[in-house]
Amino acid sequence: MDTDNSNHSQAENLKTLANDAFKAHKYSQAIDLYTQAIEVNSENAVYWANRAFAHSKLEEYGSAIQDASKAIEIDPKYSKGYYRRGAAYLGMGKFKEALKDFQQVKKISPNDPDATKKLKECEKAVMKLKFEEAISAPDLLKPPIAETIDYHTYGEAPASSYFPHRVTAVAAAVVLVAVIFVNVGVQPATMVAAGAVATLLVVSVTYLWHPSSDSILTKSRTIDLEVEPQYSGARIDGDIVALDFVKKMMDDFKNQKSLHKRYAFQILLKTREMLLAMPSLVDINVPDGKHFTVCGDVHGQFYDLLNIFELNGLPSEDNPYLFNGDFVDRGSFSLEVILTLFAFKCMSPTAIYLSRGNHESKSMNKIYGFEGEVRAKLSETCVELFADVFCCLPLAHVINEKIFVVHGGLFSVDGVKLSDIKQIDRFREPPEEGLMCELLWSDPQPQPGRGPSKRGVGVSFGGDVTKKFLQENNLDLVVRSHEVKDEGYEITHDGKLITVFSAPNYCDQMGNKGAFIRFEAPDLKPNIVTFAAVPHPDVKPMAYASNFMRMFP
Repeated sequence: MDTDNSNHSQAENLKTLANDAFKAHKYSQAIDLYTQAIEVNSENAVYWANRAFAHSKLEEYGSAIQDASKAIEIDPKYSKGYYRRGAAYLGMGKFKEALKDFQQVKKISPNDPDATKKLKECEKAVMKLKFEEAISAPDLLKPPIAETIDYHTYGEAPASSYFPHRVTAVAAAVVLVAVIFVNVGVQPATMVAAGAVATLLVVSVTYLWHPSSDSILTKSRTIDLEVEPQYSGARIDGDIVALDFVKKMMDDFKNQKSLHKRYAFQILLKTREMLLAMPSLVDINVPDGKHFTVCGDVHGQFYDLLNIFELNGLPSEDNPYLFNGDFVDRGSFSLEVILTLFAFKCMSPTAIYLSRGNHESKSMNKIYGFEGEVRAKLSETCVELFADVFCCLPLAHVINEKIFVVHGGLFSVDGVKLSDIKQIDRFREPPEEGLMCELLWSDPQPQPGRGPSKRGVGVSFGGDVTKKFLQENNLDLVVRSHEVKDEGYEITHDGKLITVFSAPNYCDQMGNKGAFIRFEAPDLKPNIVTFAAVPHPDVKPMAYASNFMRMFP
């Protein structure tokens, strides 16, 4: 009995220390302390649920789901277990699974107003997704959005096959009806059936409005791109994106001024054209005596991006950069970040290289703010165009045949060669498994071998996996990003792998430094520079994110 009481007190003390670390935003430390509490008393559901919450703060949603599931196994009536698991599912974009957990929270705590509110928001998200799927045209009927836009002309772009505005308007009305149905309690099956019928009616009526020998979806897209006389912002002279324009644009962004959508379209279309011509794995040559800078995640922190350029100089042919994915989401100046990076790419293709991250995808942008930000600052058409351009981004780079740079990490199988990466068909949304998925999502682990991903996507890989990949491909080093680090970087796997993260004080709460790496040829020894966050206007992270994501602290 005395031993039991002693264990209980020890575990509770560890939980208290973990809670304090959590409140101080030291989530990794909190996880370690909750783990120690669990080792003393593994049958306490609270410890598991609390550790799940800490994992979610580090975007380790796979681990969060495992811990929350264990809490539910220990105590099936513990509502916070379902709550934490539902929140983790939301973070992964798995809305249907999240809905089941929030329904269970509501069942256990029927009078909890917070549970009711979150359940309703989750229901809305699930129903909206179902109706979007019901009214979406098959990909075979839709050309890339870029092919429907010509920024050279004002007003009407060339004719192309896509859903006309009447269809879009009626479809939006159908979605609105679905949301209303959610609020009045109509069953999901009834709503889906109603959506399908409505969709058939929409297409049928559209055919009567615009019959065509080729396609009922043929119509020209009208986009007003005329630059108003009163516009005082940055302007592109003809087809050339010049340094003066980029500097003026960055200065305007710094002062929270907007770029005219005509020039935004021009930058996007020109960037897409260049990216389309690049392979999935890009070889970079740094001449002897020259240097090259690699930056990690920026995540919409525009003012910290400006600070990088202040510390290390603007991108140019003599000062080239590689930004290693996750340019957008979370931070609320993501549009400013991506337009700046794309503009430099347009100005000088060899001044800046860009890798795709897991957040350059529709599913992440819908949840974590970029989609809402683009819609608010530019237009719905730009949302589509960004998604198209993101699918053109390369997946990895190799510097001087020695340094492999990728956003996420390595693979669930041995024997992957650089030639395999070059052959990946990247012009799509990221799949949930396979080489492309793992390049964007995987993480290193301290122990050898491989393990399940703490994120729930990709794989965790050990130092032996890194060493073997490097040996088989005659490489010296892996540089990756994807994870916030207290010092802005971390060197692991016996010095063969460096994680670099360039968003200091991530989400205005993590307290971490940012970092970038300068490589000098020919020896390519990494010189790591760290930096602190700089002030920014009072616009909170996730300001444009989906309602249900902003509801979770």
